[in-house]
Amino acid sequence: MATSSLNIVILAAGKGTRMYSRLPKVLHEIGGISMLERVIHTAQSLNPDSISVVIGHGKELVRQRIQANVHWVEQDQQLGTGHAVKMALPNLADSGRTLILYGDVPLIDQQTLADLLSIAGEDVALLTDVLDNPTGYGRIIRQQGNVVAIVEEKDASAAEKAICETNTGIFVLPNRKLAQWLNALQNHNAQQEYYLTDVIALAQHDKIPVHPLQVRASWLAAGVNNKLQLAQLERILQQQQANALLQAGVTLRDPARFDLRGQLKHGQDVIIDVNVVLEGNIELGDNVSIGANCVIKNATIGAGTVIQPNSHLDNCVIGSNAQIGPFARLRPQAQIGDAVHIGNFVEVKNSTIGYGSKANHLTYLGDATIGEQTNIGAGTITCNYDGVNKYRTVIGNQVRIGSGNMLVAPITIGDRATTGAGSTLSRNCPPDKLTLARSRQTTLNEWQRPEKKPQE
Repeated sequence: MATSSLNIVILAAGKGTRMYSRLPKVLHEIGGISMLERVIHTAQSLNPDSISVVIGHGKELVRQRIQANVHWVEQDQQLGTGHAVKMALPNLADSGRTLILYGDVPLIDQQTLADLLSIAGEDVALLTDVLDNPTGYGRIIRQQGNVVAIVEEKDASAAEKAICETNTGIFVLPNRKLAQWLNALQNHNAQQEYYLTDVIALAQHDKIPVHPLQVRASWLAAGVNNKLQLAQLERILQQQQANALLQAGVTLRDPARFDLRGQLKHGQDVIIDVNVVLEGNIELGDNVSIGANCVIKNATIGAGTVIQPNSHLDNCVIGSNAQIGPFARLRPQAQIGDAVHIGNFVEVKNSTIGYGSKANHLTYLGDATIGEQTNIGAGTITCNYDGVNKYRTVIGNQVRIGSGNMLVAPITIGDRATTGAGSTLSRNCPPDKLTLARSRQTTLNEWQRPEKKPQE
């Protein structure tokens, strides 16, 4: 059957009082992005004709933080879910279907929604769940197996509260009836709100079939009302991601101690040790090994490279067969070539380091271009900043930089040059020569070291 047009409405106007936060609830993050962003991405995967996001509390901040091609709909008064969808009516087509989602139900997935749309056809469909403890949820009322109504907890009788089949709030509704149903909603209930759930009874009255679909796992349709629930869903998401990586051949030393807060592309025989956090977009080549306690954000790491424990990589590119760390820090625009060694307590920022070069100890390389097979001695600093402007250091191929060098940029050091340990260099150094800059060592025989007077 040919599919009709699809509109999606995401309800995201709530304050989230129980989050105890100034941040609007839907902006709290799960898996490295806000809950609302995650729902929008899932909605976009269905290729709808339009997505409307209903916002209210903190609407300016929500619009500022979320950069997406959606219709923003403002609900200044939170009068219930039915009222929220009604605010989006001007963006909905006269025909086709509308899928209702929620900005605080972050783990709903494309497959579940595709299945729901499939069973809906041009009728009504709703996603249900069966809970051991359904307290707080709307109950699904059936007659002879057919769904005829949804009763909210505060309006339910004792017999209705005993029902364990619950409403997730996720619906597919026919646009040809939607305006009529929304306009017919009443707020004669304990909350004095316009419940979207009342459209089920209206569909029953109009003899439009209602097709229920039970969600395959409760967490897929679980909403977030507090930080505890957010943390619980975060762990579920991380476990799902870890399982997928393990099935794809990645070795995770402990799947329970791994966080992926973004997207990971990987080759074969990748090994990731415990307490590694991957953020943003990460690409790992074949045989990459990442040690314990590393944080890596928006990085590309070439085949055979080893990231030693406790290293921090941020917006950088590393070639193949490199050695990074332990306790190394690569900052944005660090370009590390093949077979390069960046050792312990070395920081690299906005610098390019060529094939086979090494900086193994206690060094800062900022705004530098370093050639191939060059060795940077321990304690070297590129002095790149005068408090206002940044200047570049250029170091050629097969250079030997002595320990404890201060390289005052702008400066160029030629190929195969050598610099003496303890030098402060502020002028260009010629190739193939030894350059050093040290003050003469002097001993003052008459000098006496000050001492504290003994206490009486």
